[in-house]
Amino acid sequence: MKYDRIVVRYGELSTKGRNRKQFIKKLAHNVKRAIADFPEVKVFGERDRMYLLLNGADDQVILERLQPIFGIQSFSPAVRVPQDVEEMKRVGLELVRAMHQPGGSFKVNARRSDRSFELDTNGVNHELGGYILQNIDDLHVNVKTPDVKLLVEVRSEGVFLSCQTIQGAGGLPVSSSGRAMLMLSGGIDSPVAGYLAMKRGVEIEAVHFHSPPYTSERARQKAVDLAGKLAKYSGQVQMHVVPFTAIQEMIKKQIPEGFTMTVTRRLMLRVTDELRKRRECLAIVNGESLGQVASQTLESMLAINAVTTTPIIRPVVSMDKNEIIDIAQRIDTYEISVRPFEDCCTIFTPPSPKTRPKLEKVEHYESFVDFEAMVQEAVNMTETFSVDIADVNKVQDEFSDLF
Repeated sequence: MKYDRIVVRYGELSTKGRNRKQFIKKLAHNVKRAIADFPEVKVFGERDRMYLLLNGADDQVILERLQPIFGIQSFSPAVRVPQDVEEMKRVGLELVRAMHQPGGSFKVNARRSDRSFELDTNGVNHELGGYILQNIDDLHVNVKTPDVKLLVEVRSEGVFLSCQTIQGAGGLPVSSSGRAMLMLSGGIDSPVAGYLAMKRGVEIEAVHFHSPPYTSERARQKAVDLAGKLAKYSGQVQMHVVPFTAIQEMIKKQIPEGFTMTVTRRLMLRVTDELRKRRECLAIVNGESLGQVASQTLESMLAINAVTTTPIIRPVVSMDKNEIIDIAQRIDTYEISVRPFEDCCTIFTPPSPKTRPKLEKVEHYESFVDFEAMVQEAVNMTETFSVDIADVNKVQDEFSDLF
């Protein structure tokens, strides 16, 4: 059976009241961006549903593209027919026959939002169910756990039939909650933090600190590849690569060894906050998990956070490492994160960093260096570019064509 459209059901958007139109508009924009290389597919965002008219496009590819888009509760490849019972029977039979296995079971699950239709919900179930039973051998009804469920939605604009319901990513459409800067180190935690922030509607811009010659181009590419994985959920990610060598060398030279990690994190946060101001973002997201390393104790967080009043969002703060790894594997960032390339968070690491640094001591040691000038210089020299899902998809398609 050739599907002619995909029906998209909203998640939390249904609770958004007066802002509903804006959320639907954001979601439609994100969907269009994800399928930009399929110009024939038309997207229509309506109050209760979104419809993608395929116009001959490969429905399987489009279904895969919809899977990671936040704001979608579920979606179904579907066929629309007029409000004609005989046509509903014909198409319903074709759909069930295409999915049926010998000895299998089925169920018709009808919903009727158009009360003017000639049959009520039970009537639709009985008419279609009886017709399908008469025309497919070795098929029986199972209303609790059917092998095939025929979904029938009777709406004013037509009747939509489908035998598949695919779970969506849930959450809120990316960018519906504003923009934030993600401190993307290249490790396991920060991409997961970015993913979870995006699930709550936050559009992220990634900030990566690069310290050549201590960190390699492969370490930089690792961060770009992680941004590419996150771009699946938003269409594109703005990437900011900050030259951090001079600042790290100055920290190593001027700051007592036990405090270098704390000061390094403070300077990273200052640079990120300055970029945030210039990009007019509303918050900073990082991958800190409480107690995981020396810089992630409450005392360290207090000393590090003191450089800004900007909200710091820590989506993984209460998670165990295994919980974070599970999410990283699910979103396909784990294998990239464990590539054995040094990043600037691991170079110059002291053997015994302070786990309870005193803020007044940290500020005292910093006062002997004009770090503000170095922060501004690093921000001015930052390389900014876009990591776009269309480019990522193109590379993946070219790679697939080799096999």
